Amino acid sequence: MSIYDRIESLIKAGEMTKKQFCQDLNISTGNLGDWKRGKSTPSTNKLIEIAAYFNVSLDWLLIGQEGKQPFVIKEHQAPYGREIGEVLREYGYSLTPREAAFIQEYLEFVKYRRQQENDGD
Repeated sequence: MSIYDRIESLIKAGEMTKKQFCQDLNISTGNLGDWKRGKSTPSTNKLIEIAAYFNVSLDWLLIGQEGKQPFVIKEHQAPYGREIGEVLREYGYSLTPREAAFIQEYLEFVKYRRQQENDGD
């Protein structure tokens, strides 16, 4: 099953039209068609948006499986001694708990991918 197939199954499960999905996520129907035909794939940012929109993990959206091990934070280290939320607030951003969890999941995904790349070298 491809990424497009998983997206399509989420659209169907959400009882929405592809047009509504595209409108909600600012995706052109042409792009969706290219994904279906395998001419292109969603960008990383768009995959993150889609995963958040349907409340699914990036692991499931990308490979159809949940992560084998849950991510466990063993040690918390804030950047430069400050919480990321504090840094963002300085720039006028405030996050909902869902947004903060989403960003944390993305950061965990990036860390996982880097580890996979390093293990492969």
